[in-house]
Amino acid sequence: MKLYNYFRSSASFRVRIALQLKGLTYDYVPVHLVRAEHKDAAYASRLGDALLPALETDDGHTLGQSMAIIEYLEETCPTPALLPVAPLERAKVRALAQAVACEIHPLNNLRVLKYLVKELHASEEAKNAWYHHWVGGGLQAFERQLALLAQERVAAGLAPSSYCWGDTPTLADCCLVPQIFNAQRFNVSLEGLPLTMAAFDACMALPAFQRAHPSACPDTEA
Repeated sequence: MKLYNYFRSSASFRVRIALQLKGLTYDYVPVHLVRAEHKDAAYASRLGDALLPALETDDGHTLGQSMAIIEYLEETCPTPALLPVAPLERAKVRALAQAVACEIHPLNNLRVLKYLVKELHASEEAKNAWYHHWVGGGLQAFERQLALLAQERVAAGLAPSSYCWGDTPTLADCCLVPQIFNAQRFNVSLEGLPLTMAAFDACMALPAFQRAHPSACPDTEA
């Protein structure tokens, strides 16, 4: 497999985590987002939207969208599982993952921030205020969701989760960790998020997450 990837892209980071957790090998193909290399014909012709990441499968198919790629990996390499077995629990993990991928991330995506500055002429302060508002509020909502799930576990007589859900990392953790990494880069306050940060810290103690980290990528930059 080949992963077309930018080291700082949180969507790419998600997929790298999933690949590492599943122990899958792949060729890392850097595509520099800031230099707009994803718009070059050689890459853009692979996908209709020319976004990152993209995964080229062993049989030559190219997949886009990080969540779809991770679901593909889950279906083709089901162990270790990133989703619980029970349908209700799977839905709850997907809801956590989508809280990041669909609610938080789209509003602080690089192309959105560029549009604010270049087209709407937002100042650096205004751009950062936008980022802090949406990311901070989104993570607070994520924390509330984790709190509700923790209450459910207590009611069911289960031990507290080490991660977002259960005792092993799931799709939700694959999404959360890159979002926290980005929040730290932009100096977003992470106070008042004890469950969220406990899950983040538990994940970052694992070799799979460390190997997927942007600082471990071959195209990493200071």
